[in-house]
Amino acid sequence: IEGRAGNRASHSKRKRPGRMGDSQRGIDGIESRTSTTGVDRTAYIEGCAVVALCKTVVFDLGGVLIHWDPRLLYRKLLPTEAEVEQFLSTVCTLDWDAQQDAGRPLEEGIAELVARFPDQTLLIEAWRDRFTEMVLPIRDSIELLRELREREVPLYALSNWGADEFEAIRHLFPFLKWFSGIVISGRVGLVKPGPEIFGLLVREHGLNPAEVAFIDDQPPNVEAAKQLGFQSILYSSPADLRTELASLGLL
Repeated sequence: IEGRAGNRASHSKRKRPGRMGDSQRGIDGIESRTSTTGVDRTAYIEGCAVVALCKTVVFDLGGVLIHWDPRLLYRKLLPTEAEVEQFLSTVCTLDWDAQQDAGRPLEEGIAELVARFPDQTLLIEAWRDRFTEMVLPIRDSIELLRELREREVPLYALSNWGADEFEAIRHLFPFLKWFSGIVISGRVGLVKPGPEIFGLLVREHGLNPAEVAFIDDQPPNVEAAKQLGFQSILYSSPADLRTELASLGLL
């Protein structure tokens, strides 16, 4: 799951970049940034802002529309901040969580940790049993999503998230029903910033990357989408996102 609050490098939820492959070759369903003729598509893509070619918006979820931070739960279960940080850096770690994002069932991940850290069983199982206590809505971003919906802008979501964890929280966020399609990494066994998951999004939903604004809070994901022809927006705040969407003629 991406977009976790905090700056601690060992469990910051900043996913390590995946293998992009040959950036000139592109992937199925998406041209590379430089065509086979050698013509750089930058001017055309960046021209979205001028000629309003961007017709569709693809949102990341964690860190953009949903605030996710395991500390919200584990501060209730452990007496000190130091113990929370210790647990998240040594037991339920970034690398462990990334395996759920890539498709491993959560139950397998829990079983692995319980076998390795039997004295931490209750805390490990809380990840599964009380996962909903780790999330909050980012209300100002959701308001932007609502405005786009009212303007009948087609909306999609592309997110690195474990399949089981996403199922656990989706009922908490009614706005998820506003998307015409949602691609969750844990369901498809592909993760951003790998080009394959972008290709799957494009193929399954018939999208033209040149007409799509892609929003994500992770620089590697934004850069990957840019190289594949999307109009990429690095999310930093709802106010800045509003400005970016307005510049594209979407708001």
